Amino acid sequence: MNHINVGFSIHRPEIVPVTARLMGQHDVIFLEEPPESSFEYMLNSSLGVEDYLMPLDLEYPEFSRSMCYLERELYARGKQLIQVEPFIEALSSIHAFLVQGNRPEDIAPNSLLQFVYQAEKNATAALLSYYRTTVAGSFEQTVSSVRQFARADAARFRLRDSLRAQEIARQAGGHQSIFVEAGMIHFYLWQQLWRKLKGDFRVEPVFLDRAALQLSNPHHHTYSPGDQLTLAYVFHPRLCNDKWESLMAARSIIYSKIVQKEENLSDSSAFFHLTDEIDCIRTVRMLSLSDCRILYPLIRHADTAKARLAVADHVTTHYQKRVLL
Repeated sequence: MNHINVGFSIHRPEIVPVTARLMGQHDVIFLEEPPESSFEYMLNSSLGVEDYLMPLDLEYPEFSRSMCYLERELYARGKQLIQVEPFIEALSSIHAFLVQGNRPEDIAPNSLLQFVYQAEKNATAALLSYYRTTVAGSFEQTVSSVRQFARADAARFRLRDSLRAQEIARQAGGHQSIFVEAGMIHFYLWQQLWRKLKGDFRVEPVFLDRAALQLSNPHHHTYSPGDQLTLAYVFHPRLCNDKWESLMAARSIIYSKIVQKEENLSDSSAFFHLTDEIDCIRTVRMLSLSDCRILYPLIRHADTAKARLAVADHVTTHYQKRVLL
């Protein structure tokens, strides 16, 4: 039977060798990026990687650079690489539309651009509200703003993944072996592809972190508390579990302060970011809502190093007391 593997991964340079091994086992690769007019010129080396990346807005530049070189290798081996990200394409179209002097209310009602604009607007507004509370808000206000942002972000991801699944399904016909690149948070994409293509394809999720760390535990994942909360809202938009939602939001606040954010370019075999994220997830799992409330004023304005020390000290002291009790 024809098969599609949806590869869930982190956007870090260390994961690229694992990605290369898995992508190389497929004939067609759908990349998680909008189409670029110069993409094929980069693939065939008519355009340099640095020149290709220069005009792009990159959140993870080293990862993107490494992926470009991988994509060149795959292209040289005869693999078909297709850029598919309709939501981001729509955002670019909206930006161009507004730059031309149009107003948001000029966007056609009930059009794709209108749905994308509204989803992006809601998520951005919720994110800005969260940023404001982190500066001057109380712990409770910050927890509430995290929950509001996660709901808005989940709605955006549902639309984004639905659009991408629809386009991949449209282009999947005639291919036997497909790899779909996806960030860890896009698990809804797998469900949508499975629903659309289950009669013609075996659609399976593949977690690259498990492959990288050679983990066999099916329950292992590197979803942070914030991602867990967002995914809960993705699959259950009407979720109403105040205690659990507040706990996940509170833990996500602490997690975001202690996880390493800058791209690490050390030996990829060490899997610096994967192990760091797993360690941080394990740490915040020990925290109750009360623990997070105590830690919040101590670390809200601290840098990563100081925040990690404060959290480690709190966990060591309080966790040992709980064990003794």
